[in-house]
Amino acid sequence: MPALAEFTAVVIDCADPAMLAEFYRKATGWEITYCDQDFASLGNGGRMEIAFVRIEGYQAPGWPDARKHAHLDLTATDLESTAKELLAIGAAKPEFQPGEGKWVVLTDPEGHPFCLTTGD
Repeated sequence: MPALAEFTAVVIDCADPAMLAEFYRKATGWEITYCDQDFASLGNGGRMEIAFVRIEGYQAPGWPDARKHAHLDLTATDLESTAKELLAIGAAKPEFQPGEGKWVVLTDPEGHPFCLTTGD
């Protein structure tokens, strides 16, 4: 079946797009492709990007929280050392950690949960 549209970006609501783009630039190694006070985006030269858009009065989801509808998964070879590095650049580690060590749940500087996994 031919595609009706091409998936090109994940856009995340936030209070400070530039700050969040810088956090994810450090986390992923991707480059900032655009940045102003209301919108920022990252890419790695491919067709897919991650972007951040300013929302007035933005409130982050909690973890765990039934209001959360999506999260990002990042893959790393060493969960423990990568989690420590992400914590050093502004991530936080919530107390609730499901998955029995198969992944680590972290939150970015604005509270968005994301998972760090080995991809196995």
